[in-house]
Amino acid sequence: MRAARQPEPMHRPRTLLLLFILCCVLPGTSAARTLQQILNEGEIRVGVVLRMPWVIRTGPGELIGFEIDVANELATDLDVEVDIRVYPQERIVAALEAGEVDIIAAGLTITPARALHVNFSNPYSTTGISMATNQETTVLVSDLEDFDDSDYVIATVAGSDATELVARIFPQAESRAFETIEAASAALISGEVDAYLEEEPIPSYLALENPSTISAPLTGPLVQRRAGFAINKGDPDFLAFLNAWITSREADTWLPTIYGYWFSSLRWREP
Repeated sequence: MRAARQPEPMHRPRTLLLLFILCCVLPGTSAARTLQQILNEGEIRVGVVLRMPWVIRTGPGELIGFEIDVANELATDLDVEVDIRVYPQERIVAALEAGEVDIIAAGLTITPARALHVNFSNPYSTTGISMATNQETTVLVSDLEDFDDSDYVIATVAGSDATELVARIFPQAESRAFETIEAASAALISGEVDAYLEEEPIPSYLALENPSTISAPLTGPLVQRRAGFAINKGDPDFLAFLNAWITSREADTWLPTIYGYWFSSLRWREP
């Protein structure tokens, strides 16, 4: 009679060891650090994107801006050092997912699509599309709806969200698209156009730079974009800390004050 065949050993320990080695050496598989690991190691790695006034490079290794102040204050409150790493916009979420940074502080707009990849904190800054106007050519305008008239020319930058917004809320006005922010701004200052729709803080800066010619008449953006910190999924303690930090720094006016400094003034340009 033929003996029954014995099952081959599964070598489970060897299999688990192989999986562990693969996870350690394959690119893009770095594990995200938890808040506790950040505290234990004494350093937080913050991903940012170069964009005025969020982050501005002033020289080799020298960065200033709203997000730089936020990152430094966050690190101070955590009692850790800060390692700020600059990425292109299209790469920064992938850098977080790969474990290259612990947190994104880059004026990153909270969207459902991004929330599939990261966990967002509560918003800590709000920007959006606003308007700058030529004071002389819009002297008879008393209400926003007055711009919905064929007598007015509204500038945007070609391909921007503002171009679609003009067509939607000012369908009767003439929309004129320029190639660059500089060209649209120059057209507004000269009176070639009556108004200019653009992402903040450009409209506010134009009014501050040209107080006798340009106004920023809106009390808030036409379309809001709310930004939050982004972290990897799976660390509720980190998310809870960030939300508590935002609440505290809004209540003690630190966040509104630093936001106003960078977005509603030009004092940061002073030597």
